[in-house]
Amino acid sequence: MTNDSFKDEVMPKIRMTVLVTSFLAFAIGCSSQKPYGEEEQLFLPGTHRQVWAVAPAINLSGQSQIDPLLQSDLVYQELQKVHGLTVIPVDRVVEVYASLKIDKVQSERQAYDICRLLGCDGLVVPTVTAYDPYDPPKFGASVQLFVKPGTFDRLPKVDPRALERNPTAVAPPAMPQTHNMAQVVEMYDASDGTVLEAVKAYAKGRTDPNKPLGVDEITVSMDRYCAFGYHELLSELLDNLDEANAG
Repeated sequence: MTNDSFKDEVMPKIRMTVLVTSFLAFAIGCSSQKPYGEEEQLFLPGTHRQVWAVAPAINLSGQSQIDPLLQSDLVYQELQKVHGLTVIPVDRVVEVYASLKIDKVQSERQAYDICRLLGCDGLVVPTVTAYDPYDPPKFGASVQLFVKPGTFDRLPKVDPRALERNPTAVAPPAMPQTHNMAQVVEMYDASDGTVLEAVKAYAKGRTDPNKPLGVDEITVSMDRYCAFGYHELLSELLDNLDEANAG
């Protein structure tokens, strides 16, 4: 067989063998990779969509490095994933706080007034009670939900800047003495086995299992660990609301 005949007949077969081998190696490699899981879904009880606003977080942890607006933004991000909810970000609430000359909610009546001014159904107030970013991280927090009484019709949205110029432009109606408030409080210590199991469940769909850190991506970043904590708190809050509705 001449050299030219060898090139014409044998070389194409060699190239085909190499291509097939490379494809099989790639397919085997892909099949060995773990797929992303589906992240846990949260649902608002009931059949009617609601609008909730997120207030600036209150810091009772004694740690000065905590950014209340960042904490509220983490809550906002977790609430956005709840089916049946539309969420108003914290900067809108900050504007209303400024117009009312307050820095935090101190009563149910105040919370209901804020709901009316924003045209929303509920106000979520997060509070940080413990914050330790060192391994293993610890995070304690509470979430309060003030729900506007059902006897109130939602008013048109009010421009907080206009309200500041004329505070009497929107006169609040008489507020009945009700207690439409729910609260959950928890402490999440990453050295606890039950907490770590919850972290693993939360990590599904939120972390890449093929990366070196895997699930540990949640515990090495305090922001992500706080987001995990708020997810757990909101899940408990929604379960409580569901039980209350069922009762």
